[in-house]
Amino acid sequence: MAKDIFHAVGRRKSSVARVFLTEGTGKFTVNGKEPNKYLKRDSLVIQVRQPLEVTNTDSKYDIKATVKGGGVSGQAGAVRLGIARAILLHDESHKKVLKAGGFLTRDPREKERKKYGQPGRRKKFQFSKR
Repeated sequence: MAKDIFHAVGRRKSSVARVFLTEGTGKFTVNGKEPNKYLKRDSLVIQVRQPLEVTNTDSKYDIKATVKGGGVSGQAGAVRLGIARAILLHDESHKKVLKAGGFLTRDPREKERKKYGQPGRRKKFQFSKR
């Protein structure tokens, strides 16, 4: 009998994470590596695991995440959102806890584009009166 696979997408900045959640023993991989080895910083690993800790499902699910684009911090945020959405697909009763923690809200901040006639996105040329 095949296990149910719950698939969710998380986005942050320019990163996109596809998260596959199955019931299991707590195995967790990000792009085929352990989260500690892929994300490198402990703060990012803690951030990624937050939805699991809040819902007390640390060792209940096997998680496989594939991430593309952006930097490590944006990728960690994308994986976090993907995990929260996947948990919600599996068990709707966790919605109140996840919503209260802010794990279901997508962070809308993106990089601002460079404008023509300027050296950067906000920077202007030096003002000269004469």
